[in-house]
Amino acid sequence: MTQDIEFCSAAEIKAYQEERLRQAVAWLAERSPYYQRLFRAYRIDPERLRTLEDLERVPFTEKKDLQLYNDDFLCCDKAAIIDYITTSGTLGDPVTFGCSERDLQRLAYNEHKSFACAGLRPGNILQLMTTMDKRFMAGLAYFLGIRSLGASIIRVGNGIPELQWDTIQRLKPDTLMCVPSFILRLLDYADAHGIDYRQSSVRRIIGIGEGLREQDFSLNLLGRRITERWDVQLFATYSSTEMGATFSECPYGCGGHVHPELIIVEIVDDEGRLVPDGEVGEVVVTTLGVEAMPLLRFRTGDMAAKITAPCRCGRHSYRLTPIVGRKHNMLKLKGTTLYPPALNDVLEGTPYVAGYVVEVADSDAGTDEVLVKVALRAEATVPEDVVKDLKDRFRSRIRVAPDVAIIPRDEMQRINFPGAARKPIKFIDRRAH
Repeated sequence: MTQDIEFCSAAEIKAYQEERLRQAVAWLAERSPYYQRLFRAYRIDPERLRTLEDLERVPFTEKKDLQLYNDDFLCCDKAAIIDYITTSGTLGDPVTFGCSERDLQRLAYNEHKSFACAGLRPGNILQLMTTMDKRFMAGLAYFLGIRSLGASIIRVGNGIPELQWDTIQRLKPDTLMCVPSFILRLLDYADAHGIDYRQSSVRRIIGIGEGLREQDFSLNLLGRRITERWDVQLFATYSSTEMGATFSECPYGCGGHVHPELIIVEIVDDEGRLVPDGEVGEVVVTTLGVEAMPLLRFRTGDMAAKITAPCRCGRHSYRLTPIVGRKHNMLKLKGTTLYPPALNDVLEGTPYVAGYVVEVADSDAGTDEVLVKVALRAEATVPEDVVKDLKDRFRSRIRVAPDVAIIPRDEMQRINFPGAARKPIKFIDRRAH
């Protein structure tokens, strides 16, 4: 197919995905010890899995399956593995993934398309503020994607505002890629050191790992805090190691576009039934074109909705709304059901908060005890009763207030950035699930 499948009709996209699905299932039936065992156990004839609707007959693959039977998911000789990766271990022990040469080419293609969706072209310069070490897939994928696109990349890594600004001033990137909340640290550093960031070369920021929009696609508090201080265009992304694909916003900012040749997405309810388009449920993915460790109906634990209406950019591929939260991280706070991003949004929008972590534990009554630990900005104006002010902010936004504790900034730094962490730790779940 010469035309980009994302710009084809919904019927053409479905037919194309079903052909790719048949290829993926045949590969699993031939090569995957795990899925060979699953097909036998559930008396599934792989050759009869031909349409997207047929997927509903296949049991889900879950994170615990990858943890317990990791080697059984491998579909090629270990000698063919070029790169080893591990997940970040958000829900427990990390999972190892192997990538073949073909898988790395697929990663490059995925990020090439995602960066192009966000408007990057040859001649753009992207400053990468994520690590490429520590067995992290994302940093490597971004590098491969920019290289494939023909744009330029500056591999600075995470943290160190002084180095980031030195690089911006020396090499003049037009795009930054980082965890969005780090931008606020960059701006605070610039203000404290007389750096005129409004006159810098930066025009675009691509965020990873944190949300920037509400479910109606308007900027959330974090997104607004950034754009109120800096006239830049924000792009949100959603990705995971397991699916080896990225949902990237186009300039219209109305959800993350799927690349249909790389992944099939289902949205399911608590009972595993498909929900109507536009309704929030758990994101379930089937990878397409993965050679070493493909997955069939993998439950990501992430909650979002699917948008099938064509986008103003001309793409007809479906989109995902911003991630509401992780299913396993759902909180019951004083009778109200919510996800940690709702708490994060309040904290990110509070000007005197320098850092925070949300800790949740079981109570004697069998409910969730939620404690928000906060560190304060040294230079900010802080209310006399800061705990009351924070609780009032929570109540005005989410109707309920967690417990709040103020801790020193150095202690918060150790919590947010432990030695082996690849992302800031802002949620700690001590519940016995």
